[in-house]
Amino acid sequence: MAGAPRTVRAHDRAHEVEVRIAHFAFDPTWIEILVGDSVIWINNDLAPHTATAKDAAWDTGSIDRGDTRRITFEAPGEHPYFCAFHPHMKGSILVRSRSEG
Repeated sequence: MAGAPRTVRAHDRAHEVEVRIAHFAFDPTWIEILVGDSVIWINNDLAPHTATAKDAAWDTGSIDRGDTRRITFEAPGEHPYFCAFHPHMKGSILVRSRSEG
C-alpha cells in the first residue's frame, strides 16, 4: 500500500553481539546472528585469549586483557570456536541468512 509505514525489524540492519571473556570462559557460549552481523569478543580476564574457528576459517588472534576483536560473518552456517591458548574454552555461533531472520 502506498504511504503505509514500513515495519523495521531489529535485523533489517547489521548489528553487533558482544561475547565477554572472563574466568576462562566465553559468555555467552552460544549465539545466533544473521549474515552481515559482527561478533565482538571482549577480554576481561588476566590471561590473553583467542576466538579461533574449529575449522580454522577465522581467528581473532591474541586478545589481551581489556582488548576487543571483531569478526563480521558473511555466510550462513554454524561456527564452533575455541581459545587456541586454552582449548577447554569453547563457543559456537549460528549464522542465519537474512531471509530466515
